[in-house]
Parts: sequence; C-alpha cells; structure tokens
Amino acid sequence: MCFALGMENDILDPPKHLTMLCRTALSPSFCSPGRYLLFSPQYITAVSQPYLPVHNLVLRNESIRCWSNIPFITIPLSRTHGKSFAHRSELKHAKRIVVKLGSAVVTRGDECGLALGRLASIVEQVSMLQNQGREMMIVTSGAVAFGKQRLRHEILLSQSVRQALHSGQNQLKDMAIPVLEARACAAAGQSGLMALYEAMFTQYSICAAQILVTNLDFHDEQKRRNLNGTLHELLRMNIVPIINTNDAVVPPPEPNSDLQGVNVISVKDNDSLAARLAVEMKTDLLIVLSDVEGLFDSPPGSDDAKLIDIFYPGDQQSVTFGTKSRVGMGGMEAKVKAALWALQGGTSVVIANGTHPKISGHVITDIVEGKKVGTFFSEVKPAGPTVEQQGEMARAGGRALAALQPEQRAEIIYHLADLLTDQREEILLANKKDLEEAESK
Repeated sequence: MCFALGMENDILDPPKHLTMLCRTALSPSFCSPGRYLLFSPQYITAVSQPYLPVHNLVLRNESIRCWSNIPFITIPLSRTHGKSFAHRSELKHAKRIVVKLGSAVVTRGDECGLALGRLASIVEQVSMLQNQGREMMIVTSGAVAFGKQRLRHEILLSQSVRQALHSGQNQLKDMAIPVLEARACAAAGQSGLMALYEAMFTQYSICAAQILVTNLDFHDEQKRRNLNGTLHELLRMNIVPIINTNDAVVPPPEPNSDLQGVNVISVKDNDSLAARLAVEMKTDLLIVLSDVEGLFDSPPGSDDAKLIDIFYPGDQQSVTFGTKSRVGMGGMEAKVKAALWALQGGTSVVIANGTHPKISGHVITDIVEGKKVGTFFSEVKPAGPTVEQQGEMARAGGRALAALQPEQRAEIIYHLADLLTDQREEILLANKKDLEEAESK
C-alpha cells in the first residue's frame, strides 16, 4: 500500500493535489512492491478520509525510518541487540538479517556459471523481507564461477577466430583451454555478478550496492569505521548491501590464523566474513545457505547420519565433520566455527539448504517465520530430548514393551505406582507451584 502525502514545505490543496498524489500512488506504474511516496508526519492529519484507501489509519504503533532527512513508515521490528534468540519462534522479530550464499548455492553443477533460477528465487525472498521493513544484507560467492564462464567464452571465441584465419575454415577442433587463475576469474566476474543482482532487485524496485572487503578492512581501525559507516548509511536509505571478499587481490588464507577473543575473527572465506559482518553490524539473524540440509551429527550420506535441529555450543564433541563442499573454500566445519563465533557475539544463526528445488523457493522466509528448517544455533541448552528424539524413544520403548511377558509388564506398573507414592510430596509441591504461576498470569 502506498500513502501519497505532501512534503514539509508543500502548500496542499486537498481537492486538487491530494487527488493527484493518491492517483499516482495507486497507479499501476507506481503501485508495486517497495515503491513509496515520501511524506512529513505533520501532513498525516491533512488527508481527509475520502482520499485514503482505508478509513481507519493508525500510525501511533508504526516506526519511522529516514531516507536523508525525509521520514517514511516501515514495520516496527526493532529490538535490543546483545543476546541471540533462544527459540526459533522468536526469529520473526529479527530486524537486521544477513544472508550468506555459499558457492554451491549460486553456481551450477558444472562449477562454471551461475544457477540463475536459485538466485532469482533468493532475490525474491530477500526483496519480500526488505519490503516488510527489515534490513537485509547479502554475503555472496559466485564471482569466480561467473568470471570463469566469461573467460572461457572469450578464449573459445579468440581461438575460433585465430583458427579460422589460419586454416580458412571456421571449424572448432580440439582446442585446449588453459587453466584459469582464480583471481583473474574473480576480477572478470565481479562486475557481471553485481550487474545480475542489480537487474534482479530492480524487478522489485529495490536498489542494491556492492562492497568488496578484505581481512584488512576489519583489522585496520580506520577502514573498519569507514566500512561500518557505509553499511549503516546504505541500510538507512533502504538499500541492500551485497558484500563479497575481494578475491582479485585477497591473499591466500592462512590455516589456524584466527586470533583469540570474541571481537576478532580472521576473514578467510565467506563464512567467516558473514560471521564477522553480522557481529560488526549487530545483526539479529545470520542465515547460512549451503548444499546440505543443515548440521548432521556425522557426515551427510552415511547410514546413521541425523540432522541436528537445535545445536548447542556445548555439543561440539558429538559432531563428526566430513569433507568440504565440491566448491568453495570452507566446509561444514568452517560454517559451524563461524556460526558459533557469531552466536557468541549476539547473533542468532541458522544453517540450511539453499539448493533443494522443493524448499529453496521459500527457505529464507520460512526461517524468518520460525519454521523448522535447517539447524538453529542457540545458547540455551534444550531442557530434554527433542520431539524427534522422544518419538524415537517412544517407538523403541513400544517395541520393547510388546515383547515382554504379562508378568513383566505388571511388575513395571507396580514399580511406577511405588514411585508415585514415594515422590508424592514433590509431585504435589510442583503442581501447587504450577497452579500459582497460572493464577498469577
């Protein structure tokens, strides 16, 4: 919905100007997601009911954002940062969100070129959340793959022309493509990748901006302040920042180069970049999209591998990591380390699958709605077994009970009765406490 109201210094003639402004706001060329006419709060009361699409306009609960010095309305989603969400249901309150797209998500299976369908779906979901009033940021891979595609095309075209001039025939014979250096591919693909994002976001009337960073931009205090200020200004203007490591100049990562402490993490890949950015910008939620459903207790694909619904930092010893992804520099172990670092900094994290055709079209919005997708990282240790674990235990117990003799089942029932009698006082005390809490609420 668009509200067409005058600027602070305008002299409005309701029968004329307001009719014109409201018609503009409701016209097909303007009335699309993300399009707004700007207004001054002083003129909210100047609009009479016949000119508004709805008659009951309540603004006291709305929050005000500004583009330059001009305020406009968005959804009230603000919260105090400093502590991560304890439960999935709280994710719907996330105001500032970072979406990290892994190499396997944005590239095709042949590792040369981009998966345009998945990218279009991701852009649509990010645009939907942005138009709800949230502040969205994207950490993306894909520049190397896109550059490799472009450079291969140029090499093939060049070789084809040379061969045609040499032989007089425009025939492609066994032409060997040289090994392409990753930095050159990144340099060639960065502009094309950003142009693609801009074209896609334009369909939703959203502006995007590119920021290339290296590890030095976070460790140098002046560069860090500049980066922080730039990102905040872009978010203030309702622009989606698209961040990537500057792979054309970044040095190769050093193993085990992370410094100690919650305020420092080395940017070695886009996983660590997303975590550092999330904490630096006091982000509410970090969504890490990969080519697996989430974190498993053992390498995915093994017979006994089980998806972990909620991961508590103290459970690290119970996870066995497999090999890294077919593309990219990290792997699930790198993602978990980055996620735990971000969680320690006050940002909630969800790792989920961004490639599955049945869920990729709504995976981001499902996560924000609090649905059970991927692995949710929480600092609150679960009070007991998950629902899935309880179901498995119930099934196993049912099979065991079915195999018992009647005398054995009777003995179990007598034992339970004795336990109830022995713990009578504790049970009544707990019931009394529950009743008192219920009455007070």
